[in-house]
Amino acid sequence: MSSDERQVRQSLVNGGGERRPGPSKLATHARVQRGSAAPLCGKPPAFRPAPDPSSSSAQAERLSLPACAEEVLQDTCPSERRSLSAQQAAEPQVIAARIERNLDKPERRSPPGRTAFGPTGENGRSGQESPAARPSKLHHVIIAVLCFTIVSIIITCGINSRARITSVVAAETRELAVPTVSVVQPSGGDPQEEIVLPGNIQAFTDAPIYARTNGYLKRWYVDIGARVKTGELLAEIDTPEVDQQLQQARADLATAEANYQLAQTTAARYQYLLQTDSVAKQDVDNAVSDAKAKKAMVDSAEYNVKRLEQLQSFEKIYAPFDGVITARNTDVGQLIDSGSSTPAKELFHIAAINKLRVYVSVPQTDSRSALPGVEAGLTLAEFPQRHFKGTLVRNADAIDPASRTLLTEVDVNNPTGELLPGAYTEVHLKLPSTVSTFVLPVNTFLFRSEGLQVGVVREGKAELLPIVLGKDFGTEAEVISGLDGREQVIMNPPDSLVSGEAVRIARKDIGGGAR
Repeated sequence: MSSDERQVRQSLVNGGGERRPGPSKLATHARVQRGSAAPLCGKPPAFRPAPDPSSSSAQAERLSLPACAEEVLQDTCPSERRSLSAQQAAEPQVIAARIERNLDKPERRSPPGRTAFGPTGENGRSGQESPAARPSKLHHVIIAVLCFTIVSIIITCGINSRARITSVVAAETRELAVPTVSVVQPSGGDPQEEIVLPGNIQAFTDAPIYARTNGYLKRWYVDIGARVKTGELLAEIDTPEVDQQLQQARADLATAEANYQLAQTTAARYQYLLQTDSVAKQDVDNAVSDAKAKKAMVDSAEYNVKRLEQLQSFEKIYAPFDGVITARNTDVGQLIDSGSSTPAKELFHIAAINKLRVYVSVPQTDSRSALPGVEAGLTLAEFPQRHFKGTLVRNADAIDPASRTLLTEVDVNNPTGELLPGAYTEVHLKLPSTVSTFVLPVNTFLFRSEGLQVGVVREGKAELLPIVLGKDFGTEAEVISGLDGREQVIMNPPDSLVSGEAVRIARKDIGGGAR
């Protein structure tokens, strides 16, 4: 082995700096090669003659120094192996790198008289000088190009990977910056809208019964709740004054009739005498006129008798129509005053309940739909599971200026008498809708200073639309203006939502609304 190679080995053993005391493996190997080292762990060293520097085995030995180092490590005794530190255990790679650098330097030939291990070896053999082994420049260029290519590929892959990660992060950031919203599509309103209004049930015919003559109540035949027929006797009144007046009137009639007969006879005689010129023409005219006057007096007396007879007939009170007695305000012996003046009071109250009227005040907004023929339903608290059918038959054709409502009448048949006049009821009117309406949840509305608005999504952007509400159904409300039914309305819109803001529809809402 040449002196340069020996120096390389010695530098590798020393590590280029201070080392811990103790024999290194390469130094031990060198001693074994020279045959002058002491045996390791009591084993005699294997003697190997110095190889010829020009031989292929010498060159192979220079190129396989790492393997040699591993062999030396294997030959080291266990006690020495345990004394190696963690830094010494990592030296094979460092040794290989240093050998690679030292091989690139030109080999210096040994001076004459020195062997590869120094002067004439202990074994008596003289050393031989080895020529410099120079690696090919092309080999180094290829290695450098390969290293540069590998480094470039690694750098390029790192740059590209970082660029991809940066672009992905930027895309995700932009995507997260766009708010995600849930949308709902407006549902169409019913062609017939039902409104519920309060109503008062009244009898179809209702009348108070007054006395038409003066007197005292002689007898009554019906009481409250009694169902009566037309012409049924209700009570009798004792009228002695009317009876006496009727007798007087009849006597006056008899007197008038007697006077008329005399006047008629006198007129007939005068007309006969006039034929013979026995009486004057004036006398005949007077007799005829007197007879006519007497005839008028007879007629007057007859009409007076009839009047008193009618007053006498009012002593008996009859039911004017079929119905039920709802009130009785008199009793036997009570003084009865005729007429309906302030001092007088009604004797009975009768109501026809086979058919009832219900008066309903319809708001002005729905007055155009409250037309005759509209179906209606009645619900009462005392009949929680029943609906009574009725029909709107007429309206007032005028808005009440005090309440701004339209008075309407609904007729309801009541053959069994279950419904009572005067009761309160709720009237369900099914009015035809005059405009197209839509229904939206109440959590889609925005209350702004500009008015009530909703947010819709169009081409990935939000747009605020003004709307007009109709009826409130609790969790939903009717929209009568501002929508056409094809919008995607944003649910729970934020207060900061403005027109033109980019939004993204949640995946579960893509392709249709919630309704």
